[in-house]
Amino acid sequence: MVEEEAKSLPMELSEKGGVENNGFVQNEAFDDKGTDTSSQEEMPKTSIVDLDPAAMEELVLKPYAGMPKEVLLKFSSQARYRVTREILFWLIIAAAVMLVCATIVIIALSPKCLDWWQASPIYQIYPRSFKDSNMDGNGDLKGIQEKLDHITYLNIKTIWITSFYKSPLKDLGYGAEDFYDIDPMFGSMSDFENLLAAIHDRGLKVKMDLIPNHTSDKHRWFQLSRNRTGKYTDYYIWQDCTQAAGSVTPPNNWVSVFGNSSWQFDDVRKQCYFHQFGKEQPDLNFRNLAVQQEIHDIIKFWLGKGIDGFSFSAVKFLLEATHLRDEPQVNKSQNPDSITAYSQLYHDYTTTQVGMHDIIRGFRQTMNQFSSEPGRYRFMGSDGDEKEDIEATMMYYGTTFIQEADFPFNFNLINMKNLSGNSIFEAVNLWMKNMPAGKWPNWVVGSPNTARISSRIGKEYVNVINMLLLTLPGTPVTYYGEEIGMENIASENVSEERINSYPVVATFPEKSPMQWDGKDNAGFTEGNSSWLPVNSDFQSVNVEIQMTWSNSTLNLYRELTLLRNNELPIHRGWMCYIWSDSNVFVYVRELDGLDRVFMMVLNFGQESTIDLKAIVPSLPSEAIVRLSTNFSNAGKAVNTKLIKTEMGEGLVLEYKTAKPVHTMEAFQGNCFVAEKACYSSAFNLLYVNC
Repeated sequence: MVEEEAKSLPMELSEKGGVENNGFVQNEAFDDKGTDTSSQEEMPKTSIVDLDPAAMEELVLKPYAGMPKEVLLKFSSQARYRVTREILFWLIIAAAVMLVCATIVIIALSPKCLDWWQASPIYQIYPRSFKDSNMDGNGDLKGIQEKLDHITYLNIKTIWITSFYKSPLKDLGYGAEDFYDIDPMFGSMSDFENLLAAIHDRGLKVKMDLIPNHTSDKHRWFQLSRNRTGKYTDYYIWQDCTQAAGSVTPPNNWVSVFGNSSWQFDDVRKQCYFHQFGKEQPDLNFRNLAVQQEIHDIIKFWLGKGIDGFSFSAVKFLLEATHLRDEPQVNKSQNPDSITAYSQLYHDYTTTQVGMHDIIRGFRQTMNQFSSEPGRYRFMGSDGDEKEDIEATMMYYGTTFIQEADFPFNFNLINMKNLSGNSIFEAVNLWMKNMPAGKWPNWVVGSPNTARISSRIGKEYVNVINMLLLTLPGTPVTYYGEEIGMENIASENVSEERINSYPVVATFPEKSPMQWDGKDNAGFTEGNSSWLPVNSDFQSVNVEIQMTWSNSTLNLYRELTLLRNNELPIHRGWMCYIWSDSNVFVYVRELDGLDRVFMMVLNFGQESTIDLKAIVPSLPSEAIVRLSTNFSNAGKAVNTKLIKTEMGEGLVLEYKTAKPVHTMEAFQGNCFVAEKACYSSAFNLLYVNC
């Protein structure tokens, strides 16, 4: 009876109120399994209701939010849900694979990022003259820390601090008494550590000098060596020599850089020791492996402190010929006994000897041990200034397989004998055409050992020299004070008594104190006096006042560093020479894939007018002045057929072209690029295969 009623599609509803759907959970009041159909007496009273088939379909189970696992599983095997899941799964896998492949391709095609020593100009500080913090008249490490904001204001991120080791300060501290300590004049090791932390906190880098060739005669090693104590006996170069009636007969005719014989008799050891520089600076014996290890240990000590690099100086003097033969005379007819000047000999046996580069490469290997940490590459520079022998200078770059210096410092712009557009071109071209492929150039226009730009070539050329420095490819090096156009102090104003009776200082007027403001002592010290007198022009040539002048040397320098940092063609693009004559030097900076070009028109002579469109016919008829040594010209349009410049004027012109100069056959021999890169405007990124 019950089965027949079920076949006719009626439904029995409980008089208790029907069937409840509690999330498709079985109703305890309606459990078929718990119903005994054999006993009619136990069944509740029922009524029969006929349902429409359409109403019946509404009771069919459908997916809904929050369904339990048991219900969800009923749908998971249905095709329309399974296929959708599989499609989504494989789409995600394909997208992940494509993302990984795209990342690999981008990495493979991306050019090497410029390292920190390539990306920023280097600012060289002579610490004794930068800022005095304790009113003793001498600059110090705390003074440098006080003025770090000036470095960041210049948009510079690399600082080069010259020698501050403990020293008797002969030759301005370049003969160290202790390579592991700070000279008390400059502060303490704690002061150095605080300065280093402050530099790194600002995102800056710092490198320091190391002169391994010699020490002070006050150094512990020398004192032990002159007494023939143990391993130190041969730490220096000793030779027998004769002394009679107060005069010494040296082993040969070798002359020191400062003049007179490079041999000095020692009353303690009764022998002569060799010195390439002052007699207070005996040369170390680098043929002694123990001496080499001492220098490696010094390098490790300072790198362990956290410095970011070294500049190795006087490295060409590390080795001397063991045969001790006389060096050839420049003037063979000169009486040999009259030779006292360094320039009177060819220094074939005392510079750049075989094995010298192996020693420098050993320094590089030690520094590489500290370069493995990401972002902590340790820079190595050398002062391989061979002047007349550019090929010898380029050897300091190392070879394709053996790394040496990241670059030898380039003094071509300092060594020029006269100033003109042609001489600037020759100095730049000499370096670029001889530099090994894949290496990075650099440019130095001032140093602690050369006259300042204003005094060397004239104050009217300071701005255009800075424009040249900051728009050439490679790393520019600025000596403190050149950003405001400081001049040498007059030598006759230097009082030897005021500078610890050290007469050599009088020959270095370019080391006068930094001019910060127009107050007493130019803001260098709050003491009564400074170790060297401040230049008399400090009230008009100082940082504070030039920050307020829109057309100042300081603000032009800052605009140029911004341009260099922000514009890819100047940062790492091609350089092509366009023109040079007795007055002007013209070159462009370009980047493959970028239609924007920068052209520098720099005047190093007299007033000049030039038709550049005749030289480069594809030039547009007009270009915009992006920067000028005369700020009032910025933003103006100039006719490329008639570009006029005054004496010492510099222009950075900007224009667009579809045909860059470096692709033109006529200029193929005039173009150079160090770190080649190409720009993709579609993806806004750089790549290498172009």
